[in-house]
Amino acid sequence: MRLESYGCDAGIEAARKERGLQEFAIGRVVAEHRERYVVATESDDIEAEVSGNLRFLAKNREDFPAVGDWVALSVDDSGTAIVHRILPRSSMISRQAVGGFGEIQIVATNVDHALLVQAVDRDFNLARLERYLTICRSSKVDPIVVLTKTDLVDSHRLAEIVGGIAERIGEVPVATVSDRTAEGYGALKAMIAKGRIYCMLGSSGVGKSTLLNRLCGGDRMRTDAISHSTGKGRHVTSHRALFVLEGGALLIDNPGMREVGVVDSGRGLESTFDHVLAFSGACRFRDCTHTTEAGCAVLDAVRRGEIGAASYESFLKMEKERAHFESSMVERRRKDRAFGKMVDAYKKGKARDGF
Repeated sequence: MRLESYGCDAGIEAARKERGLQEFAIGRVVAEHRERYVVATESDDIEAEVSGNLRFLAKNREDFPAVGDWVALSVDDSGTAIVHRILPRSSMISRQAVGGFGEIQIVATNVDHALLVQAVDRDFNLARLERYLTICRSSKVDPIVVLTKTDLVDSHRLAEIVGGIAERIGEVPVATVSDRTAEGYGALKAMIAKGRIYCMLGSSGVGKSTLLNRLCGGDRMRTDAISHSTGKGRHVTSHRALFVLEGGALLIDNPGMREVGVVDSGRGLESTFDHVLAFSGACRFRDCTHTTEAGCAVLDAVRRGEIGAASYESFLKMEKERAHFESSMVERRRKDRAFGKMVDAYKKGKARDGF
């Protein structure tokens, strides 16, 4: 079966039967282009759009398909597929929508592992890596750090970076690869298991397209030359897409992320900064914000050097960002409810007046 290579198993079939969707075909969303999709089916890849009913019932972005989703669909006479239902997701990687007020952007669904890709020359940033890590842990997705362009730094600097990761974020698998020499790809491929689905997270120009091509065993994505003035590659990936790798694993590529807004509904922040919050139990006040309070054990640990100042500042920034996003979501939902009541009142008035 063609869909077996995309991860279709007895669990997917059981989910379809439990929801009474036997009349529909099953497919996996492998690409997304502004609410139009490419879905892998048993026979071929086909363009798709959501049904009017699914669109009408959708309350937010999470109710629409995303790359990685299993969907129930039908094909109309024009050859276009219509997505009627989304099967339950095992995981969902999401972030704050850029420029959106309290909105979530889905990066990928049904993912097992995320490859957190950073170049070791100019892109490397531990605070950004902590953001990716928080997104993963909030989504219950296992992270693997992939450091690219290792040929651009010496062995001492590379060891320093790897050591800094271990010291600041703990025991997370780290792979180091060279885009130019292909060194390290054997070890990375050994980390990638058949039948598992992986998602790449990283900025533009860190080598994600080259990484994808190496793992696929061919040129799946076009890569552009690196600018000598900025050290960064040109933006190549423009949409999300899922690929089947040589060894039978699946990999989702994403456009480069300029902003990594944390959406933390799964205690990902607490997991990423457990070394900070380990001290919070000794704080004088139970609702301590770890900022200015007297008797704050976290602040005392920062002063003693037991918590790194950079890690502490990163924690405070993301905690403030999370609180702001949560309040924005509450306000957005309040406005949506008010608008819904206004529409209902308008409809009742029209009915009463005989229109």
